[in-house]
Amino acid sequence: MGQLQQQGSMQQQVLDAFETLSLGPGQAVPGPPGSHQQPQANAAAFPRPAGTKQQKEAALGPPPAATKNPANCNPEFARFTTNAVPNSQALKSRWHLPYGAIVHPLAETGGQVHVANAGHTTIVRCKRCRTYMNPFMVWMDGGRRYSCNVCQMVNECPVDYFCALDGSGRRLDHDQRPELNQGSVEYLAPAEYMVRAPMPPTFVFLIDVSFAAASSGMIQVACDAIKSNLALLPGDERTRVAVITFDKSIHFYNMRTGTENPQMMVVGEIDDPFIPLPDDLLVNLSESRAAVDKLLDSIPKSFAHTQTVDSAMGPALQSAFLVMNHVGGKLMLFQTGAPSAGIGKIKARDNPALYGTEREYTLRCPDDPFYKRFSAEASRFQIGIDVFAGGSVYQDLPSLGALPKYTGGQMYYYPGFTKDKDGRKLHAELRRNVTREIAWESVMRIRCSKGLRISNFFGNFFVRSTDLLALPACDADKTFAVEITHEETLVTGQASYLQAALLYTSSQGERRIRVHTMSVPVVPDLIDLYKACDTGCTVALMAKINVEKSYSAKLEVVRSGIQGSLVAALREYRMLHMRGTAAPQPGSMVLPERMKSLPIMTLGLMKSAALRGGGRDVNTDERAAVSSSITTGRIHDIVRLLYPSCYRVDQEGGPWGTGTGDAVVLPTTTPAGLEYFDPTGAYLIDNGRVIVLWLGSAMDPQKSQKMADIGRNQRLVAVIESLKRHKDLQQEVHVVKQGTPMEAHVMPCFVEDRLGPSGMASYLEWMTVLQKGLMAGGGAGGQGR
Repeated sequence: MGQLQQQGSMQQQVLDAFETLSLGPGQAVPGPPGSHQQPQANAAAFPRPAGTKQQKEAALGPPPAATKNPANCNPEFARFTTNAVPNSQALKSRWHLPYGAIVHPLAETGGQVHVANAGHTTIVRCKRCRTYMNPFMVWMDGGRRYSCNVCQMVNECPVDYFCALDGSGRRLDHDQRPELNQGSVEYLAPAEYMVRAPMPPTFVFLIDVSFAAASSGMIQVACDAIKSNLALLPGDERTRVAVITFDKSIHFYNMRTGTENPQMMVVGEIDDPFIPLPDDLLVNLSESRAAVDKLLDSIPKSFAHTQTVDSAMGPALQSAFLVMNHVGGKLMLFQTGAPSAGIGKIKARDNPALYGTEREYTLRCPDDPFYKRFSAEASRFQIGIDVFAGGSVYQDLPSLGALPKYTGGQMYYYPGFTKDKDGRKLHAELRRNVTREIAWESVMRIRCSKGLRISNFFGNFFVRSTDLLALPACDADKTFAVEITHEETLVTGQASYLQAALLYTSSQGERRIRVHTMSVPVVPDLIDLYKACDTGCTVALMAKINVEKSYSAKLEVVRSGIQGSLVAALREYRMLHMRGTAAPQPGSMVLPERMKSLPIMTLGLMKSAALRGGGRDVNTDERAAVSSSITTGRIHDIVRLLYPSCYRVDQEGGPWGTGTGDAVVLPTTTPAGLEYFDPTGAYLIDNGRVIVLWLGSAMDPQKSQKMADIGRNQRLVAVIESLKRHKDLQQEVHVVKQGTPMEAHVMPCFVEDRLGPSGMASYLEWMTVLQKGLMAGGGAGGQGR
């Protein structure tokens, strides 16, 4: 399939290796609708992010140049969609793919982020743009002044920060100061970075105890999960907690020190809720641990036989806000019944008939302005909201999703929740939530070099002023994406810079600033952008952008836009080769070396539950849950969602399944298409949300039965546990046999196959659509639907 082309002319010498996919006449392209021509192109030879771990990283990882500069932050903290900055607006206009970066400020890299100002309080920043000191500042005048790498302003060096320079212009203390030699540092913030004393880690657990919650087992599971994780809550002796339950009324619990049995107080006034004991509901966990344990044991018993069907979730949220607004913290909502009483009650508005109409997008947006208004107020008081939703009926997650979206929280979804099916999953996800690193009462600002500006932000936050992201509770699993555009005609200099600064309170009560800085070369030629493309980051940013677009446009329009941008990008690249001595053959598709997997990844994006089909393909709550995961998701999690990893696990030879922890050897991955699955074999399918053990229909019955008993296969267990590590979502393992009705639920994972009932294209059909778009000189058309 691939053929490296040697370039003859001077221009061709700067073009990197490219692949041509022969799809033209004589190569048996699928014929037009109604024709009898049969497709014969070899789809198995198409590029895809499958194979060995090294092959997958080469296809979707950062380009090598992005990891070579030791002064740059780790790519886990920040990645550009292409590791190059176009030097002009004109050049940027020819780059038809999303351009920007994804920042992961609290990423778990396994390494230490050093404290830059240990032992002293000086934090040196540019006086004009407020960029923090970093390895790319240029020192001059013997060390008495420095030029800001972001805005070029020359600053005076503070007296207590002065150090002489060596013969090369480098400070003599360069190797001793982390901020001068490392792209990621932390500062201990002095008093001027605080508006109040650092807050203690605070958790308010808000539990729905209506009939739906009791009958599904959610009350029991939630209380058991909270109790089992109390000892893991961060903050040591400073941690504070409260528990509130609700059905058609709101129930508060007095657990103050010395209370032998927690006292329940019921507030039936939901139109104007109030708190009966303002000072005794939020308690110190270490001092009231016995009372908290006793309360969590008693709640499931108290409501086991309830017949109350109404759920006053909105008033309960308002009540929780009154309990914690003086301190802030994490508000954790466990919601099972549909919110049906008081403010915020939902309507039966899930109408598939709206798909294809101008009002389609309203199905994916909050219906009641209460949700965004309440979330904005919660954010102002440093309250982050996590939602654990487990209803068996429509819950209107597009409305509930506004709660975590604007407060830096997270959405967890358990469709048709039952204790047996979802109990372990909720336990594990709550544990990950409270044990991962949490940045309390935080704000983040992302700066970029002169000549560039950030045009859009994506993630869970509330924008305060124009570029300050308010994050009441940021954590190690959250990413934030930015689109970058030119604000000046030309970008001067050899490099541009991006710096992200997160000001936060640690769980230990320290006010800190985490700073990540990245240098990216400025380039004059379009080919340099293609050569430096980071396909994984590009498709992740594309996913985040288009999920946001789906809140204001029809899905058909969104998918058509994705297709149009991809066609335009490939056509622009093809044009670079048309004038050379080794021009591609007519009918062939030219793929940049760094973007070979982009066509299949964009197809995976359009087939994802966030964007595919219509109202009868994906239910509204599921679509909202997946969209929320994409909005906050890490690059590798989004990549796995769009193109699941498929591992053959029935072969006895080879080293797969050996090792421990992060060192477990994984099998080589198989393409995500049913035609590549051997019906005599067994495969693990991992899309980041679930893990499926797929058993072929022709597999030996005894072997199939043995594989289905997962616990008996140590190598298989090792692989599964390795895939689950470091995830914000706990993946349940489902065993599915080929040819059974359950296999229908797995079919969306086979990204390379044609997907019904929406009829979305197979990989071969998709490549043909792209080729026709290239040859026609047109853009979209939506054939990928």
